[in-house]
Amino acid sequence: MLWKVSKMLFSGFLALSSISITTLYLYQNRLVYPSWAQGARNHVDTPDSRGIPYEKLTLITQDQIRLEAWDIRSENSTSTLLILCPNAGNIGYFIPIIDIFYRQFGMSVFIYSYRGYGNSEGSPGEQGLKLDADCVMSHLSTDPFHAKRKLVLYGRSLGGANALYIASKFRNLCDGVILENTFLSIRKVIPYIFPLLKRFTVLCHEIWNSESLMGSCSPETPFLFLSGLKDEIVPPFHMRKLYEACPSANKKIFEFPLGSHNDTIIQDGYWDIVREFLVEKGFI
Repeated sequence: MLWKVSKMLFSGFLALSSISITTLYLYQNRLVYPSWAQGARNHVDTPDSRGIPYEKLTLITQDQIRLEAWDIRSENSTSTLLILCPNAGNIGYFIPIIDIFYRQFGMSVFIYSYRGYGNSEGSPGEQGLKLDADCVMSHLSTDPFHAKRKLVLYGRSLGGANALYIASKFRNLCDGVILENTFLSIRKVIPYIFPLLKRFTVLCHEIWNSESLMGSCSPETPFLFLSGLKDEIVPPFHMRKLYEACPSANKKIFEFPLGSHNDTIIQDGYWDIVREFLVEKGFI
């Protein structure tokens, strides 16, 4: 009798686990890309909230998704900074960062919302976000203003994965890359955040294999790596391994002992390091 009860309980547990795993597989995009969090789809601040002049653009991807983009031009700039946003939130969250690059560093800035984020159409997914990046690079490489300027990629977390996709595919168009708290792949992040799911990482279809893409980047492109050693989402050794895998002969890594995933950007010396990199490489 006890054996039958145990068998029933175990069968029930397996059935429940199967349902849970199936649910996670089918709805993982909402977990991987929480564009819905904190009402970020309901309202997007604009640069004029800080008096920053900009042009609002609508870019249309190969699969006919309409993306919102902001073009902030500095006529005296020698470089355009392409901001690749981290996960969650929307491009309005980046207005203070735009302000630094535009006003303090004198750069032109281009930023866009991934599909399914902010005011952009569609639903996020790895292949879709790569189509978004293709669309943006097509625009920047043919626009008379930006095509005359050097292009620097600035990507944080998921934005870093996007930056590596762009730097590997459009290596002749990228003149510099800044990465912050970026992962080797999403599958390799899962055991760090959810130890109980480490045996099911194969079910994650959103991969973003940055580790592999790094090897396809140009050895001529300067890279700057910024890593928070208290990152609670991306294991800090991921950044170290990306740095080691980077084929560039012109690369530097800086580690911030107190930096977590979202506050590395406010650590002492962060912006001095970024400015030094931009000056040293002739971007400003």
